[in-house]
Amino acid sequence: MQSAPYLFGYAPYRPDLKPAPFFPMSRKEMQALGWDECDVILVTGDAYVDHPSFGMAVIGRVLEAQGFRVGIISQPDWTQADSFKVLGRPKLYFGVTAGNMDSMVNRYTSDRRIRSNDAYTAGGEGGKRPDRSSLVYAQRCREAYKKVPIVLGGIEASLRRVAHFDYWSENIRRSLLLDARGDFLLYGNAERAVVALTHRIAAGESFEEIQDKRDIRGMAFATRGVPEDWHEINPGEEGATSPAKSRQSGAPAVIRLPAFEDVKADPTQYAAASRSVHRETNPGNARPLVQRHGDRDVWLTATPIPLTTPEMDAVYALPYARAPHPSYGDKKIPAWEMIRFSIIIERGCFGGCTFCSITEHEGRIIQRRSQESILQEIKDIRDKQEGFTGVISDLGGPTANMYGLKCRSPQIEAACRKPSCIFPKVCSNLLTDHEDLIQLYRKSRKIEGVKKVMVASGVRYDLAVEDPRYIKELAQHHIGGYLKVGPEHVAERPLNAMMKPGIGAYDKFAELFAQASKSVGKKQYLIPYFIAGHPDTTDEDMLELALWLKRQDMKVDQVQTFLPSPMSTATAMYYSGKNPLKPVKEDSEDMVIPKGGRQRRLHKALLRYHDPENGDIIRQALIKMGRSDLIGTQARCLVPPGRRITSSPRGRSQPRGGTSPKRSKPGARRRTR
Repeated sequence: MQSAPYLFGYAPYRPDLKPAPFFPMSRKEMQALGWDECDVILVTGDAYVDHPSFGMAVIGRVLEAQGFRVGIISQPDWTQADSFKVLGRPKLYFGVTAGNMDSMVNRYTSDRRIRSNDAYTAGGEGGKRPDRSSLVYAQRCREAYKKVPIVLGGIEASLRRVAHFDYWSENIRRSLLLDARGDFLLYGNAERAVVALTHRIAAGESFEEIQDKRDIRGMAFATRGVPEDWHEINPGEEGATSPAKSRQSGAPAVIRLPAFEDVKADPTQYAAASRSVHRETNPGNARPLVQRHGDRDVWLTATPIPLTTPEMDAVYALPYARAPHPSYGDKKIPAWEMIRFSIIIERGCFGGCTFCSITEHEGRIIQRRSQESILQEIKDIRDKQEGFTGVISDLGGPTANMYGLKCRSPQIEAACRKPSCIFPKVCSNLLTDHEDLIQLYRKSRKIEGVKKVMVASGVRYDLAVEDPRYIKELAQHHIGGYLKVGPEHVAERPLNAMMKPGIGAYDKFAELFAQASKSVGKKQYLIPYFIAGHPDTTDEDMLELALWLKRQDMKVDQVQTFLPSPMSTATAMYYSGKNPLKPVKEDSEDMVIPKGGRQRRLHKALLRYHDPENGDIIRQALIKMGRSDLIGTQARCLVPPGRRITSSPRGRSQPRGGTSPKRSKPGARRRTR
């Protein structure tokens, strides 16, 4: 893997700058700090919480450590530009982010219904940010100060960096960089890129010089054409995948993605573009990408180099206030309440689940903190965090148990282009020994004043079964009665489309988890998550899942319907009907795509077969599938027969007998054993 300059090795821009208790959100706060201007102003769609789980706080503190004055404009009134002038003109640029979530995912459900609340807003109030927040905020910044540069970042920008399918408009949209008229877009966890870019802008380097060098990884910018000294690999040249082959001409290589106009007109081209993007995510061999939009190109430099453990430690040791900005008073911010006593131990995921966007944003290489750094943060929470009762609510990250796992060979890792290290089976080159994580758990439990250290979610059970010691440690010491896991389905067809393991891995994990719990006299339960309506899922596949749930005596309450988030592989499947996990051609086999509202409702209903309100739609589907044998009162049946409807005296229909069927009790669960 290529190396990169040490993140904190730059000479500070303002050597005498002292850390701010909180970044200023008003002129009054700037004056209290003795500032006449901010170097960088971050505009965010989230409430400002100065904690390393919130992106604007991490980027702000990293820039502050480089000697830059940082201000925050949080959830401004986007209907007029004056709200973007509250801190004055930034000396260097506006940094614009929608927040910790894509604004459309944050605002709408998978059924495109408006959510009534927002976990990242004080009081949980909904409607405090606009749809497509990054785009709208960038427009207002431009109106406020026309010549101030705009740098886009965060997950919304990251997942919309190329032409992408937008579920909420059922349309292909251009790269956010162009729609928002940004100067640069930084994708992924962008500490390296934002530090390098900010120092260069501060040193007076022009945008043209920065673009021409093309050496800041994890960046997108608009340009025209490919320089003559670059070797362009055209769409469909998948055989030229190794750096050695692609550079036979002696020039650096760039992958030409199908143009915006082409992916908009031809869904198969969209699937091909998605495949190319996902094959260039390994920082060990990733090459730049370029995509034409009209008369301009969007150039994406190669995937960022992951942070080293010392750099991760330094990022999480910065002087965060670990609290919401005082301006919110007593209003609670739900996302903050949820994570205030939790700790991030790692970044990234090598699982590659097609419906998930972690890899597209954080990368497939696991970036870990040292045990010393994590244990020190636990002590800091104990000593400094108001309201701490001795319980660490979660010790994890995007996944709970990839900490310390890696490829046995750096050379093999740097050359690999597989989208997953654990599908269709765990790679023989992956080291699955959980010893480092087990030792971290044990050390964390021994800290004075800590009563319990929880692992709340994100356990990859297919990895855990490779090291049963981990399951024993987890079940005996780190579960509060329930553990959420995500088998997602039981049928082979949708599981392959999701790149998830067969249900046998879940069954094995459940057995080991139950044995470990029983050995210490604990009654503990698994809460499995399943997805309805995922690409390549037939009605029969969902019926298979419903019957499996019935055999297991499981009654799931929380049901997730597939949401085509920007840039994920499953979204490419949803839009194109093709499988980007294989080479894509016009005559490639079509996938089954549950798109119609009725079919998505049926798939969701089958997950909740026990709810009487779902009886009619399930009965109709069973008859259509030729499975009327599953309608009845016998134990093997999925739903009871429908009741004959009579007319009530008031003209309203009601079941004979005049009473509504009883609903199953909420929260009903089945023990794993």
